[in-house]
Amino acid sequence: MQLASSGGRRLRYAALAARKFVLETERTVTRKELSATARDAEKALRLNATQRLVLGQLVACWGEQAMGRLLVWPSNQRLTSSTGLSERAVRNAIKALIEQQLVIPNDSPNGKRYAVRDASGTVINAFGFDLTPLFARRSEWASALAAQKQHKELLKRAFDEVTICRRATEEALSALAQHYPDINRNELESRLNLLRVRTPKRSGKAIPADLIEAWMEVRKLAEDAFYQAGCDGTTYRHIEAENEAPRETCNNSREPECVPVTPHELPSRLLPALVTEACPVIANWSHPIRETVDIVTAGHFLRASLGAHPSAWTEAVEEIGPIHAAVAVIYVLQVYDDDVSSGRNCIRNAGGYFRSIVRLIKGGQLDLETALLAMRRRKLA
Repeated sequence: MQLASSGGRRLRYAALAARKFVLETERTVTRKELSATARDAEKALRLNATQRLVLGQLVACWGEQAMGRLLVWPSNQRLTSSTGLSERAVRNAIKALIEQQLVIPNDSPNGKRYAVRDASGTVINAFGFDLTPLFARRSEWASALAAQKQHKELLKRAFDEVTICRRATEEALSALAQHYPDINRNELESRLNLLRVRTPKRSGKAIPADLIEAWMEVRKLAEDAFYQAGCDGTTYRHIEAENEAPRETCNNSREPECVPVTPHELPSRLLPALVTEACPVIANWSHPIRETVDIVTAGHFLRASLGAHPSAWTEAVEEIGPIHAAVAVIYVLQVYDDDVSSGRNCIRNAGGYFRSIVRLIKGGQLDLETALLAMRRRKLA
């Protein structure tokens, strides 16, 4: 076993490699700067609790001396007293810090740790530990933390996409069971259960790309199955026998009854075109938006994509009518999509945001048509 010439500590490659890190010329380092760098290094390297304690105590011993290296010389007795660890734990932690190239051992001839002073008492050298690599690699810690943050954000988006697909699939299967119980759902339910088992919990592990694609596929199959059941196998909800407007009303025997309609239930002629132009996210809907009934259908089923509870749709229909409720769903879906695409991620709960939008519409504080016109202008700009 090769030993270092300065004492009994074993010579390690990491200790030699760390000597290449130096400070900038005439660079002064404060204890506050060194502490902040140490915290970044702890997060970037994911040091354990013992290593963090020992590194924190080494940094606390820095006295801001005017030297070219960041030298500290606490004894093992002081480190055990300040950290509450055993001497063996302190030795193991220092060994790990040396392997991580955070500190360099600077041993004296007799193995003791002490400072060398001149005649005036100024510290000119010291035997102990050199923290220069810790501070010199601060840009490396910043890059590592930025990469970790980006990875965490991508992981969160992947899990959010899986959650949206799962809720939409469950909602489609539940609607099939409620409205069309005769349709066989066994294959879709089997695929859904298999994907639930394969999907990991929210953690540091990344979701495989094929798993996300499988979730999107099973969602599309479930929604298409419900849509086909509602259309009874036809392309559109009904088939027009004539394209011309009828010359006479269907009921000539009596006048139609006047049914009171609330202002929220009054449809707009420009509503379908305005919604499709202002909210491009509706293009993912499998049915073309041509009439007001298509908007209501799309809003009803896209509600699950927001993660909103079915009761939110029921309350919205009761409060502001089915047309405005459906347009509110599509509007919130576009706002949420824009928020995620921009990276701001201000909307944490899209379902709750939908409920608040409904309340604003009911209270007259938000006009949907004005909001859609403004959104369309931003899209065209």
